[in-house]
Order: sequence, then structure tokens, then C-alpha cells
Amino acid sequence: MLTGMETASEITEGATSNDPDVGLRAVAALRTLTERLEVLQVDNARRSGWSWQDIATRLGVTKQTVHRKHGRRSGM
Repeated sequence: MLTGMETASEITEGATSNDPDVGLRAVAALRTLTERLEVLQVDNARRSGWSWQDIATRLGVTKQTVHRKHGRRSGM
């Protein structure tokens, strides 16, 4: 469960809510989802032979930032 919101449609609906409680929970759920997707896609890229620089460029960060965040986990 993503911070009390379960489905993508609930997150989407919550993100446009005028209720700050609902809206902020949607932001938290999106943040969690984004982190999970980043881990998945960085791992996919590394398995496909992408360099840390290639990944960093696509994410809009420095090579050092992406390596510091994902390097130990991926062991690459």
C-alpha cells in the first residue's frame, strides 16, 4: 500500500483534491512510487550495459549522484 492510497486512480484523484490531507497523501504516494520506479529502471539500465553517466543524463542528475544513490545496491 502506498501511504494509505492503493490504486493509481486513487492517487490521481487525490493529487487534484482541494483537501490538503488527501492531496498531501497523494504526493507521498507518488514519491514512493517514483522511488520504486527509479530503482527498477536504473537496475534495468545497468543490466543492459548503460553507464552511470547515461543513466544520470536521463534522470537529470550528476553521475556522482546516481552512483551514490544506486551504486551499492546494484553492486556495479
